[in-house]
Amino acid sequence: MKYRRLGKTNLKVSVVGVGTWQFGGDWGKDFEQREVDAILNRAKELGINLIDTAECYGPHHLSESLIGDYLSRDRREDWVIATKFGHRWHDQWENAWDPQSVLTEFEASLRALRTDYVDLLQFHSGSDEVFDNDDLWTMLDKQVQAGKVRYLGISIGANDNIYQTSRATEVGASAIQVVYNRLDQKPEEEVFPSCIEQDLGVLARVPLASGYLTGKYKPGAVFTDNVRKHHKREEIDEKLRLVQQIQEQEVPEGTPMAEWALAWCLQHPAVTCVIPGCKSVEQVEMNARAAALDLVRDDHPSAWRD
Repeated sequence: MKYRRLGKTNLKVSVVGVGTWQFGGDWGKDFEQREVDAILNRAKELGINLIDTAECYGPHHLSESLIGDYLSRDRREDWVIATKFGHRWHDQWENAWDPQSVLTEFEASLRALRTDYVDLLQFHSGSDEVFDNDDLWTMLDKQVQAGKVRYLGISIGANDNIYQTSRATEVGASAIQVVYNRLDQKPEEEVFPSCIEQDLGVLARVPLASGYLTGKYKPGAVFTDNVRKHHKREEIDEKLRLVQQIQEQEVPEGTPMAEWALAWCLQHPAVTCVIPGCKSVEQVEMNARAAALDLVRDDHPSAWRD
């Protein structure tokens, strides 16, 4: 495993993390605690130290609760825990952006995670209007001062949102989370240059393009999970045709495409860490192998690393 400093923080994070949206049940599988334990145990053995979750990954902080149960039996200090705010999912899913609601849900996150603090608390895909709330950021700064939050971050909803990215330092945020993968390179245009200029850490989410970049699916594939089943048929087939082309023309022979796709993201100098989801121990092992895969991206000579 390799490690990088997360922006201007003093956090050293593994270049491959564990994304945990799937623990909430939206990706076609309900998880038992033993399955989560096995995934996180193996991740730790492989040197992964970052877990990314959210208050709304499953009802009643489900993803956070599964992680919290595991953390209660492990060394909390070995992990970098990143979660988010701005929504709640109890009897129904809804936004929760006013400072008091954010504080209430954050305190529920701490209880679910069974911890006194989180390492990174991220603004979660909110509009510019709710972002521009000084009272919200004042409240969040108080949580930092109280030791309940080590660092603040922004998970931008649109991956070209330069408005929120450019104001990150101003509101006290040290990291940006953004959709970035071989099929969606939009952040390279404005978001990444701003992150480099401000010394912001970058967590690349959806690095496997919702599983399309695993190379497992062909045009015509049918998805039944709560996420991809809502994608338009023509968009699915177009992406899968492009994936086939990429696999034939760019992926070295003998290299699993999923590992290649994660390593591809990590070559950009702005990217600190990729946070792919995983449903099994085998997928954690595959994700971790990407850390050792060195690529030379001819399309981005400036992204080469020594």
